[in-house]
Amino acid sequence: MNSRELLKKKQRIVIKLGSSTITHEKTGALNLGKLEKLIRILTDLTNQGKELVLVSSGAIAVGRKALGLKTKPTEKSLKQACAAVGQAKLMMVYQKLFSEYNQTLAQVLITKYTMLNDISRENAQNTFRELLQMHIIPIVNENDTVSTDEIEFGDNDTLSALVAALIHADLLILLSDIDGLYTDDPTKNPEASFISIVGKIDETICNMGKESATSLGTGGMTTKISAARIATDSGADMVIVNGKDIHILEDVLAGKNVGTLFKAHKNHGFELMDYIKTKQYS
Repeated sequence: MNSRELLKKKQRIVIKLGSSTITHEKTGALNLGKLEKLIRILTDLTNQGKELVLVSSGAIAVGRKALGLKTKPTEKSLKQACAAVGQAKLMMVYQKLFSEYNQTLAQVLITKYTMLNDISRENAQNTFRELLQMHIIPIVNENDTVSTDEIEFGDNDTLSALVAALIHADLLILLSDIDGLYTDDPTKNPEASFISIVGKIDETICNMGKESATSLGTGGMTTKISAARIATDSGADMVIVNGKDIHILEDVLAGKNVGTLFKAHKNHGFELMDYIKTKQYS
């Protein structure tokens, strides 16, 4: 059985949604039609017995729209104000749409302190375990309203990988605005080649990282490769796919050859705290 076929058997899955995946490009407002399709797919996967955790970006983007800001905020206090407004609105939409399919969800807000503190980290781990056993979908985001420069993750690619490691997930899927990993930036270099499978993350792969040009997201390919290092070292496969068509999520779990697959290579010396304390992911 090839690597793609093995994805069909994955049971505990973390799915990360980028801001650009769930919002309209021109306005920054939520793409409700796309969200409805996504939530139907997620609920059906849960009905199949899969355990799902959703790491959702979009709080700042939604708050920015609600507050009438035309450009992405740069000041910490303004970002946090947008997050405070946007997180409530985003969860309200999720709650309404999931309830249409009788699917229960939970909100989990995490800061870096949650991971650094032994008691908080264990409590978070226990909470995730209980929620998943009850077939509840946790929706995770960084607690932007209280994070500071010193204790923030900075992007949800990193956060999703750390959550995957924390809950011992066997697959991490990053839904983004890119098709996957290329040898160079395909928007600037037409000769850039697409990479379907990465067996080992070495210096050559790391050098392929490019920063994101989107006005909505915070992470580029560099953060995604760093997330892949965390996920694969913890024992989870990771796939980067373009979330423009939300049904690509079904394609990934059907074993189709879409996106870039980073193959797990369980590092028996893996310690989650090493990644957090030494910032190896940044």
